[in-house]
Amino acid sequence: MAAETSSSPGGEISRDDITVTEPGVIRRAVGAAAIGNVTEWYDFGVYGYLATTIEPVFFAGLPPAMGTIATFGIFAVSFLVRPFGGLFFGPLGDRIGRKRVLSLTVILMALGTFALGLIPSYASIGVAAPMLALLARLVQGFSTGGEYGSAMTFIAEYAPDRRRGFFGSWLETGTMTGYALGASVATVLTAVLSEPALYSWGWRIPFFFALPLGLVGLYLRSKLEDSPAFERLVQDSEQREGTPMGQELKSVFARNWPALVLCMVMVATWNITNYMLTSYMPTFLTKTLPQSGESGISTTTSHVLQIIVLVLLMIVLPIIGALCDRIGRRPVLFVGCASMVVLAFPSLMLIRAGSAGAVFGGLALMGFMLACFSAVLPSSLPALFPTYVRAGALSIGFNLSVSAFGGTTSTVMGSLVLVTNDLNWPAYYLIAAGVIGLVAVVFMKESAGRQLPGSGTTVTTEAEADALVTTSR
Repeated sequence: MAAETSSSPGGEISRDDITVTEPGVIRRAVGAAAIGNVTEWYDFGVYGYLATTIEPVFFAGLPPAMGTIATFGIFAVSFLVRPFGGLFFGPLGDRIGRKRVLSLTVILMALGTFALGLIPSYASIGVAAPMLALLARLVQGFSTGGEYGSAMTFIAEYAPDRRRGFFGSWLETGTMTGYALGASVATVLTAVLSEPALYSWGWRIPFFFALPLGLVGLYLRSKLEDSPAFERLVQDSEQREGTPMGQELKSVFARNWPALVLCMVMVATWNITNYMLTSYMPTFLTKTLPQSGESGISTTTSHVLQIIVLVLLMIVLPIIGALCDRIGRRPVLFVGCASMVVLAFPSLMLIRAGSAGAVFGGLALMGFMLACFSAVLPSSLPALFPTYVRAGALSIGFNLSVSAFGGTTSTVMGSLVLVTNDLNWPAYYLIAAGVIGLVAVVFMKESAGRQLPGSGTTVTTEAEADALVTTSR
């Protein structure tokens, strides 16, 4: 594998300027990075789908509406610590390597999820139960703060320039896989266990599965070298000297703040859509609508429909990722933002219709909105930042935005619907996010087919590298 490029004067490229990453190595790198997302979103899938079960376990005695808000509050509060995880792990990844940070975050995420399944109920230990649940979520949130930005960076720096969109989309395929896996386990348990068994011990089983997932992720990541871009950065002694961690962190805000703002806006648009579909809609369908006097659907039906949508997304994301390599990132992102504005109300009206077919149609429309971002942004966001701050900037921007807008979506929606008694708030929220996203897309530079800032040209074969050298002369 050749070194990372640094363009030579006059535009002429030498053979040493080009990084060649073999397809087999790329696939292993993508798999190793995506397994962390599987672990992370497995936890979110289990928690989201078992929220109505977890509620009386940790919040016995509260009124149903307040118990729901408290349960989602435990879910949301872990997002408050994510920026601290990003501030810690992101710049650390720019200092010691993406691989080492990813190995640490995946095992911490798994331990946090596993610990949640061990906590006794409120009936057993009182207020200590929700406090321990909060602690477990904080551990999970802190580690997650360093996971996604480092994983995006790792894949983007391994992927060839011409196929970065396709390979980046597999990171979110891991997200959907983890969520669908968690949702499936929760659905099966809900269907086969009696209510007393589910409430007493059955809900714990899915959380225990997180530990083996984390160990698999740790093993896969330990077998890879760090990204070519980071290895080149380490070798460049002049660039490494005089850039201690504090200065790198300062550079994120002082020199790269326009890109940081752009990153945060796009992440907000993306994750409002994401958490609306994956976290709030299960409760909206099974509790909020029935409590408001409208026709809801059963918990099992809701879970099955969402799992089908997630599986469809797993199929569609690599296709859209490959498409954005051909037509560009910005056109696909524009379609995603515009669809939020145009399709938010039709999607919600279908979901409120009450029949399984209509609900599926509404969820599928919301899934389409999400797919436009999930397939494209994992390759677009790393292109906003240079190599020496990429992991740190992505981790900070991503987690600040997710904490403020993504992870709070369920809590905000539950509270607004409760206070206003207006069931259309999910549509209002999606439209507002779509409008803001459209503004951000206008300011984004097209990155499809282009090298990452400071990372040089990356290809997959020696023949392609030789052809680039020849054409540059």
